[in-house]
Amino acid sequence: MAFNLAQCATAAASVAPRTPRPRSAAAASVSVSFSARKAAAAVAGSVRLQRQVCCEPSVAPVRSVLCRAAVSGKTAADRAASRRRSGGVPVFVMMPLDTVKKCGTALNRRKAVQASLSALKSAGVEGIMVDVWWGIAESDGPGRYNFAGYMELMEMARKAGLKVQAVMSFHQCGGNVGDSVSIPLPRWAVEEMERDQDLCYTDQWGRRNYEYVSLGCDAMPVLKGRTPVECYTDFMRAFRDHFADYLGNTIVEIQVGMGPAGELRYPSYPESNGTWKFPGIGAFQCNDRYMRSSLKAAAEAAGKPQWGHGGPTDAGGYNNWPEDTIFFRGDNGGWSTEYGDFFLSWYSQMLLEHGDRILSGATSVFAAAPVEVSVKVAGIHWHYGTRSHAPELTAGYYNTRHRDGYRPIARLLARHGAVLNFTCVEMRDHEQPQEAQCMPEHLVRQVGAAARAAGVGLAGENALPRYDGTAHDQVVATAAERCAAEDRMVAFTYLRMGPDLFHPDNWQRFAAFVRRMNGAGSCREAAEREAHGVAQATGSLVHEAAVALRS
Repeated sequence: MAFNLAQCATAAASVAPRTPRPRSAAAASVSVSFSARKAAAAVAGSVRLQRQVCCEPSVAPVRSVLCRAAVSGKTAADRAASRRRSGGVPVFVMMPLDTVKKCGTALNRRKAVQASLSALKSAGVEGIMVDVWWGIAESDGPGRYNFAGYMELMEMARKAGLKVQAVMSFHQCGGNVGDSVSIPLPRWAVEEMERDQDLCYTDQWGRRNYEYVSLGCDAMPVLKGRTPVECYTDFMRAFRDHFADYLGNTIVEIQVGMGPAGELRYPSYPESNGTWKFPGIGAFQCNDRYMRSSLKAAAEAAGKPQWGHGGPTDAGGYNNWPEDTIFFRGDNGGWSTEYGDFFLSWYSQMLLEHGDRILSGATSVFAAAPVEVSVKVAGIHWHYGTRSHAPELTAGYYNTRHRDGYRPIARLLARHGAVLNFTCVEMRDHEQPQEAQCMPEHLVRQVGAAARAAGVGLAGENALPRYDGTAHDQVVATAAERCAAEDRMVAFTYLRMGPDLFHPDNWQRFAAFVRRMNGAGSCREAAEREAHGVAQATGSLVHEAAVALRS
């Protein structure tokens, strides 16, 4: 999830004043004066040893997936290209986080859901996105799945003529921006994490994070005899089997959760308990026992055991800014040294291999299903204008002024035929606090270029709820108004369905936005005229939905 300080609700939104920057003394810098050859060997050793400590992702499932895809018909890339050639960018709408009751057996506010789906269909929306929470659907015990509430939603979507993007949400809801409800991981999984707290991501001060199981133990049978990756794969297989009749005709996309907020990243900027506030740089999450074991082995293999005792100690705290620290400041900070390159390469590679393991499971499960698989990447746009890009580094994206950290991610997704879903598409550079060097437009362009170079489809989301024409214009310009069809996004998911969306003025603007997206950036005036008719025709439905969602 991306953030900005100006959470605009109208076209004339104002930017909030900058919060005073916290300052803290930085620790002494680690001495680094090693040759380029040894640094390269260190990185290679890191990769080899982490595969020994965790597990090396098997290429056999990927080959099997590609063979079956070739036999069964179109690949995900083929389907994405076909959708682009249709001329428009389909719009999906995120459902409320608590659409399904915590017991898993039924929907919350069923009447509101029914009215909302009908209204969305009338506005020309392609479909909906819904979180299928691990903490709900497998809450009764390992391997005991309850998809009853989700089955009810899928049937309602089918009857309404809407498609569904189903998110395999293996993370906790609560602790990030926009999390209005609390849905923890399954109780039986949390019990194991409480018993062995090194299953939690851990920072250098010993803070444990329960949002997502640490990727350091991906291959360890630590969850009631199963590895975390086995749990995720079994969950996806159970979902596929339960919803076999809906795959391809109603359920058209499976977004695979890979970290906090469902994103492929480390929980480096947690909002819970006020730990982090925008635009802090965050903190590295590599101090659980399993991560430290991998780092230690990699450093020893490189002949530099002093590198294996944990992450940098001079990288500041969650709410520092880059120049407050020795590690992230300027051109000569620790990030630009041979030690920094070793550590950041290891840290980001661990994240990539985590993604590879889960995608291998996902593509093996859904290989024969006519659905796309996608992965969400966070839009970390603050301090993007600095040399080190500190917040991206702590999140696991080795992206700096001198290095493209998104091409390796795009290439990973390309190997599995997955779509890259990226956020902060609605943001403009000048709307953000300039002193924090926020550059969301530049970031979106960089990620788009990485996706094109790798040949993967790019989908988008807005990072914050926006109902104004300014935000809509930015999304249309970024996603749909492209001369070449291959430059358009394959889909856009709007955050989020709620009573504010169904306010009469917001609803009419939204209907016009959908029409512009469907027409690949068609005339705004014509779309607004059509939207006026939609607003009149759906007035009663929209009112019913708004009232029911507030209850």
